[in-house]
Amino acid sequence: MATDFTRLPMRGEQDALHVVVESPRGSTVKLKYDPKLQAFTLSRPLTRGFRYPFDWGFIPSTQGPDGDPLDALVYWDVPTWPGVVLPCRALGVLMVDQKQKGAKSGERERNDRLLLVPVNTLRSDHLNSYQDLSRREREELEHFFLAVVHFADKDARILGWEGPDAAERMVQQYALKED
Repeated sequence: MATDFTRLPMRGEQDALHVVVESPRGSTVKLKYDPKLQAFTLSRPLTRGFRYPFDWGFIPSTQGPDGDPLDALVYWDVPTWPGVVLPCRALGVLMVDQKQKGAKSGERERNDRLLLVPVNTLRSDHLNSYQDLSRREREELEHFFLAVVHFADKDARILGWEGPDAAERMVQQYALKED
């Protein structure tokens, strides 16, 4: 029997958040887990010349305002593979809102991105918040998220950053209730 990655436990040992990788670092396509197929599918190629700067995926057992599990970017220097589950801790949230181009005016939807770091990487022990990244690195991440949706029929805006406490509140807010 296949595994539904969206229904894995949200947390693991030592209360670490699980992140299911969809598109690994360096990927030039956006992969998306399809729970009906219980497989990773091609969502779309990224804009020519772009690659995911870090592993990209979702927090299982959550459902954000867009109906999908919460988006997660894992800040570290190695790529993994689709389906790998990484135990992580939150550094913050990049707050984003967007609307589909052509949608009624004023109809915007939040589509925030969690920024996390694996708990078992000693190279990241000094990172406690998104503020520990340089301003340039934060701006590059903002630019990446705006640029990769530019041709995807979305009008995205960066609203700013919030810290690890806001990320934890967000995860709790959108945690799926147990059946």
